[in-house]
Amino acid sequence: MFASQLRLQRNLSNRPYPSPNVSRNFQDIPGSIQQRVIKMSTAIPTSTSITESAVIPAHLSHVWHFIKLQDFHAFWSKLKGSDFVKGMNPETDVVKWEFQDGTMLDVKQEEHSSIDHYITYSVIASTPALSYSSVVSTVRCYPITSGSAEGQTFVTWSGNFSSDADAGVIEDARFKRQEALADLAAKVSEKKK
Repeated sequence: MFASQLRLQRNLSNRPYPSPNVSRNFQDIPGSIQQRVIKMSTAIPTSTSITESAVIPAHLSHVWHFIKLQDFHAFWSKLKGSDFVKGMNPETDVVKWEFQDGTMLDVKQEEHSSIDHYITYSVIASTPALSYSSVVSTVRCYPITSGSAEGQTFVTWSGNFSSDADAGVIEDARFKRQEALADLAAKVSEKKK
């Protein structure tokens, strides 16, 4: 038995005046509740926020050209395609991302600034369904104005997940952002040639 199961069993059996409706043994608790207790006791505690970053070897104006939801497929090798979702409110920018593995995400642009060079988006639909409730991500570009990387661009890609995202989700998102930033660096280097 897991430690949390034993604690729960001990707490239920040590009550001085148990109600007739209260189960005294862990085995008497309905299976769905048992599974939630086990899942809570075995979950790996993790932060639900991540940020990945990279120095992209190109001027900000060149890098910023790629940072549009509908254009992510132009640099991100995991994306097969990206197109605007038709039939949405004209004031709402929603783009469908189709990944190479068949996953489809509808991403909604929440914020965009050509002055501060960032874009924020959320995932509003997914096929197959996500294992967590929500995520809001931001891609932000900064010009590097001095030092050995002067004239290049520092890019961050953050993600803030709902509290039900587990460690596997966070690590997967971390690796995908690292790969996408590497793809972006490769794409701008290829265009410079």
